[in-house]
Amino acid sequence: MDRGLNPEQRTAAREAITTQDLDVLVVGGGVVGAGAALDASTRGLRVGLVEMRDWASGTSSRSSKLIHGGLRYLEMLDFALVREALRERSILLDRIAPHLVHKVPFLYPLTRHVWERAYVGAGLVLYDTIGLSPSHPRGVPMHRHLSARSVARIAPSLKPDSYVGALQYYDAQVDDARFVASVVRTAASYGVHAVSRMQVTSFIREGERVVGANLRDLEDGTDHVVRAKVVLNAAGVWSDEIQEMVGGRGSLKVRASKGIHLVVPRDRIRSTTGMILRTEKSVLFVIPWGRHWIIGTTDTEWTLDKSHPAATASDIDYLLDHVNAVLDDPLSREDVQGVYAGLRPLLSGEDADTSKLSREHLVVNPVPGLVLVGGGKYTTYRVMASDAVDAAVHSLGGPIGASVTATVPLLGATGYRARWNQRHLLARESGLPVARIEHLLNRYGDSADQLLEMIADDPRLAEPLPGAEDYLSVEIAYACSHEGAMHLTDLLARRTRISIETWDRGVSTAPVAAAIAAEVLGWDAEKIDYEVALYLRRVAAERESQLEIDDSHANAVRTKVPEQPLPMAR
Repeated sequence: MDRGLNPEQRTAAREAITTQDLDVLVVGGGVVGAGAALDASTRGLRVGLVEMRDWASGTSSRSSKLIHGGLRYLEMLDFALVREALRERSILLDRIAPHLVHKVPFLYPLTRHVWERAYVGAGLVLYDTIGLSPSHPRGVPMHRHLSARSVARIAPSLKPDSYVGALQYYDAQVDDARFVASVVRTAASYGVHAVSRMQVTSFIREGERVVGANLRDLEDGTDHVVRAKVVLNAAGVWSDEIQEMVGGRGSLKVRASKGIHLVVPRDRIRSTTGMILRTEKSVLFVIPWGRHWIIGTTDTEWTLDKSHPAATASDIDYLLDHVNAVLDDPLSREDVQGVYAGLRPLLSGEDADTSKLSREHLVVNPVPGLVLVGGGKYTTYRVMASDAVDAAVHSLGGPIGASVTATVPLLGATGYRARWNQRHLLARESGLPVARIEHLLNRYGDSADQLLEMIADDPRLAEPLPGAEDYLSVEIAYACSHEGAMHLTDLLARRTRISIETWDRGVSTAPVAAAIAAEVLGWDAEKIDYEVALYLRRVAAERESQLEIDDSHANAVRTKVPEQPLPMAR
């Protein structure tokens, strides 16, 4: 049953994990941890899920927002990884999350006649077919060859001398943070006790075996003990710190690679398709994103504060220089509406270049009762989660079934296609424009019915948010009552994308959003002022850090402001 994620649910979940013995305690509320919690609960296990910040507040909200096989891994001959990822793409598009994962076209410009078209074309034939099976349909159109004239028609912003033709292929995209929130909600509907803002301070040991964890509630500063037969760590770039808690034992070594992305208005690049461009190190994506384009990414080692990776002026210039090499009307810093930086958890190797480290995942059992999973790609999160739970199950014993998450739709998925067909009817019944209904369906699936009911009860919630008119007020209220948002940054940076999609990065929206949240979360005037002030400081720190040339200076500026309130701060 979907009761939503909200303060009442959080209190009940905290009570449950601290008074009941769990089969599995999952640490880490990114996509892999959320997926592992859902996987374990749908096998019949008693599961707790804890995250020290907001759901998806780390890597899982700062990706390229693609669900893809990894075209460049074909060139590395990593066929198994591509096949696995393409099968997962099919599952997500067709079964699990058709409301959240959508196909998107990409243009691959060609700069050489004949041989390059044959070479890239052969790779795309393989890309279109390598993951196919009767149970895993492709889900997207086949690639096609384009002449220079066709390229000029569909992507007029490209310099005529930057291509001799192109190929167009399809992948898929997702709002990564919204997807994670949906996985957590789905897991909670299957009985997972999910608690955000709970930090692991140490593990409980009986002899060599880990039998639980000591946790600190970062909302009120209280300490709690959770007992579990197995602790499953999916903390991403924090995996090494988790291993230090058990004496540094374990063979899972993770290196953090920083990737930054730029968000620019849709009208600054005239194209009906996304693009993938070759660089000297890797590839560069230009990705359609509503009224915007996302341009990324970089791939550089990061050894500084993991909570607040910072984009530098050099990072931004690197992306602008590379995309401007093919644009007829170059972009400038003034065209950049938003910037975000994230850290990829890459399995450590001997190579000093993080762009060459493995995107495959690894599951290890450093001490009895503790399972760690690391590496991997967002697209293959479900496989990573399943493998990690398999390892946990091995030490539990007893008759426990295999993973079933390939056939478990996320909340909002089941009736999505029917409601999409009914969108004109929904518009007439609700009084909202069809475009607003489509927006809600593509963010909430058939759960959009709940938002429409909220609007019917309080018509004020149908109003667009000031400074962020793509979003309705009801989306802020729903994020607090059903999606576990606890702070203003949760609302503007993850439940919505206002922090990167607006010129002022949400500054003008913040007071209104905070007032809406206050009605659901019970904030008083002092709390509203505190949340708004903290968010404005966050925006200012990010802008300032993006003027610095190197990582160390950008990090020093960004870390002056916490991502969200400190323990017991009000």
